[in-house]
Amino acid sequence: MKRAVIVVVMVAGLALGGGAAQDVHLPALDRHLPPRVETIYRYLSSRVDPAAGMDVVRFMDQYWRLAGNEGFERSQQFIFDVLVAGSFADGRGDMADLPVARVWYEEFPNAGQGWSVLRSTLALAGPTPEVLLSRAEHRVTLAINSFSTDGPVRYRVVDVGRGVDAADYATRDVTGAVVLASGPVGPVWNQAVRVHGAAGVVSSDVAPYTRPDETPDILQWGSIPYDDQLRSFAFKATPRAAARLRERLAAGPVEVTVDIATDFSRRPNRTLVAEIPGRTRPDERVVLVAHVQEPGANDNASGSASLMLAALAMQRAAAFRGLPLPDRTLTFLWVDEIRGTEEWIRRDPARAGRVLAMMSLDMTGQDTAKTGGTFLIEKSPDPSALWDRPSDPHSEWGKGTVDPAWVRGHFLNDLHLAVSLRRARTTGWVVRTNPYEGGSDHTVFLRAGVPALLNWHFTDRYYHSNLDRPDKTSPLTMSHVATAVATTAQFLATAGAEDAEPLAALVEAAADSRFETERANWRALVAAAPDRAAAEAIERDVWAAWQRWYAEALESVAAITPEALPPAARARIDRATARIRTVTP
Repeated sequence: MKRAVIVVVMVAGLALGGGAAQDVHLPALDRHLPPRVETIYRYLSSRVDPAAGMDVVRFMDQYWRLAGNEGFERSQQFIFDVLVAGSFADGRGDMADLPVARVWYEEFPNAGQGWSVLRSTLALAGPTPEVLLSRAEHRVTLAINSFSTDGPVRYRVVDVGRGVDAADYATRDVTGAVVLASGPVGPVWNQAVRVHGAAGVVSSDVAPYTRPDETPDILQWGSIPYDDQLRSFAFKATPRAAARLRERLAAGPVEVTVDIATDFSRRPNRTLVAEIPGRTRPDERVVLVAHVQEPGANDNASGSASLMLAALAMQRAAAFRGLPLPDRTLTFLWVDEIRGTEEWIRRDPARAGRVLAMMSLDMTGQDTAKTGGTFLIEKSPDPSALWDRPSDPHSEWGKGTVDPAWVRGHFLNDLHLAVSLRRARTTGWVVRTNPYEGGSDHTVFLRAGVPALLNWHFTDRYYHSNLDRPDKTSPLTMSHVATAVATTAQFLATAGAEDAEPLAALVEAAADSRFETERANWRALVAAAPDRAAAEAIERDVWAAWQRWYAEALESVAAITPEALPPAARARIDRATARIRTVTP
């Protein structure tokens, strides 16, 4: 899941679901869905199997999955086998050129080492060793790229405080020792091992949203640089284990016994690919992506499972003619996050240039009663990614730097939100949105010029931790996400000229709601500003940006048909665009 530093901010209540009050910033767009969407939704919603999703989560949960290691490849193969049982053809070998739904692998050089851990234990040394950290108990305590110790080895322990600065080592000799520190494991390792000659590291760093005071046995996994000269190691410690070490150190010198066995497979990286071929425009694609690597049940076994459920539901629709065959090809990718999608685009840039839209599935199965957070649609970049808006709070992930060139109007955001709200209307599912922040596979497609968004949950108090297990995953949540994603994708794959006018009507309704929201934002921000004139100038820029964005979003409707838009659709788009360009705050 996304790679960045977490910034904690307050998130406003943007909720909608059956029995919940609709938030003013999430208009009832589901009431404006094109008729074809409702037909697709009704068919697919009864053909998503939550139990099959949990089977995937439980299987993948057994493994610390990194590209090239056994757990990564077994997880992909498990999904492969389920897809074949669900009427996808084994697309390897002679099947490659046949126009049937199929599944296969694509390999490429692996930037990683295929690291996996077989055994890891850190214990207080003594006549009766006291095990503080172990793979058996804490799953992901050992940092990625740690080397084997070739049996149990004793080390003295030195507490260096945070351990990220040279000053932390000024009065301490850590040569050959295990360093205990509270700072992030990577920077601590660099100072302790690479600069000051320590043998290894124990880091007690943990994010505050994990509530360590309430959860003393939580730890968040980490990594250190691969270095086959130093052949070092690092552990991430639970608050309980770190407190025990510091308690013993307060009483005098401490030694620990470390026993590690790891493996570096160095196999190629690979992507699992499944496709349902388009009937009339097979070179155009709708792409759905989930990443396989990482050790969590929610991150990202649930995304991999949700993607599989969506693929199976759409293939059942195609195989049994429950819905019209897709005109565009539906492509499903199970990848090594970022690297897999980058390779898919690099391998055939022309193919990527014909992708109509892309959706990423990352952390899609949270039982939010246990994990916190909520389901979020991270929007393809719109003006809320450039300007902070009271109506569009960023997630706790935090705002990133956005290239203004990526802020291009498109109907994808409002279409997928409307589909998700359709699901929420009858199920009580809570749906929210956040501005584009980046960090997962949707970023790669955006960089290639493809409209793309992310389906995810945040904040999850067990994010990147040893406690991200199947008991925190909800099969119902996975079915919600799979149904919404499948419905949107199926519509995009089958949409044609007859859908242009109703899709334009949806975008126009979304634009009207946005301008109503921006009027409220304008009033609130200007009223609170110390310099009202400067605030007014900013708000005029924001207003103009939304006018441009929605004019572009309306025009993007033309992409769903290869021929000229029907006159009624063309007229609807032109009228709405002219009105949007003149609407005032």
